[in-house]
Amino acid sequence: MTYHALAHRQSDHVAVAVRDLSPGDAIIVRVLEGGPDVTIAVRDLIPLGHKVALEDVPAGADVIEYGERIGRASGAIARGAHVHTHNVKTVRWSV
Repeated sequence: MTYHALAHRQSDHVAVAVRDLSPGDAIIVRVLEGGPDVTIAVRDLIPLGHKVALEDVPAGADVIEYGERIGRASGAIARGAHVHTHNVKTVRWSV
């Protein structure tokens, strides 16, 4: 089977693209820590190595990768959307 993106854990909100993805692509996401593969429709151009949303993430919600909070959604993020600095802000130095 050919995978287009990899998620680390079943609870992750994002997966990492293992190739360039285009809007309208129906992609298969492999969950490395087990669990069923996920199929999603891509909404945006997503370059190799960038993240794709596996589920809708509301504005202000934590974004989870590796089972850990990696940032906070600065706006609503739709399933299949490109997830990057334009819609996620770091919480690394937040109090």
